[in-house]
Amino acid sequence: MTALHRATRSIAVVFVVVVDPVGAGYVQSLARPGGNITGFSTFEPEIGGKWLELLKEIIPGLRRVAVISDPSFSGFATLGRAIESSAARFGLELTSVVFHESTDNIESVVATFAREPGGGLIVMPTAINTNHRERIFSLATAHRLPALYPFRHLATQGGLMSYAFDSSDLFRRGASYIDRILKGEKPSDLPVQAPTKFELIINLKTAKALGITVPPSLLARADEVIE
Repeated sequence: MTALHRATRSIAVVFVVVVDPVGAGYVQSLARPGGNITGFSTFEPEIGGKWLELLKEIIPGLRRVAVISDPSFSGFATLGRAIESSAARFGLELTSVVFHESTDNIESVVATFAREPGGGLIVMPTAINTNHRERIFSLATAHRLPALYPFRHLATQGGLMSYAFDSSDLFRRGASYIDRILKGEKPSDLPVQAPTKFELIINLKTAKALGITVPPSLLARADEVIE
C-alpha cells in the first residue's frame, strides 16, 4: 500500500485491511479521505476492550493480562492505549511483553509473568506474532495461560480463541467501492469504513489442554467452535 501511495496521486486506489490509514498518511481523515485513496480499515481501538471482556468471560478469576506486542510498530499505538484504558474497567493489571525480533527472550518474560495466578495473554496483530505463532501457542500451553488472538486462523491453528474482523466481508465491501468509482464517484468523497462483521472462534481442543471449561453462554455466541 505504501508503494502505491508513493507511485500515484491520480489513479484511484481502494485498500482493504489497512490498520491506520490516517496515521500512515494515506488519507486526510476517515470521513473525508481527500485524495485518490480510500477503502476499509481493520482494527478499531474499541476492539481492545472486547478482547479483555472475552478473556474475563472465559476466565472469571482473571486479574492480570500480558500484552505481547512490538512497540516499534506505531500502527497499533491507538489500539494499545484502548486496551490500557479498558483494563481498569475490568479490574485488570497489564504487563507488556516486547516482541520485536525473533531473538527476543519472550519465554523468560512470559515465564516470570505466569508465576502468579490469574494471568492471561493478548496477542497483538503484529507480523512477528503471526510468524511466530507456534512459539506463542507453546508458551500459552506450557504456562496454562488463556490467550486471545487477533486473527481467525490463529485460533483454528491452535490458539484458544480469536475475535477478529471478517476479512472476506471487507473484500466484498471493497468491491462495492470499486464499482462506485468506476461509475464516476471520487475516492476523496468515499469515507474510509471500519469493519462491521466480526467472528468469535473458540478452540475446545486448546481449552482442554489448558484445563479451561468454556462457559456455555460463550460457546453459544461463538461463530465457530473447534472440537
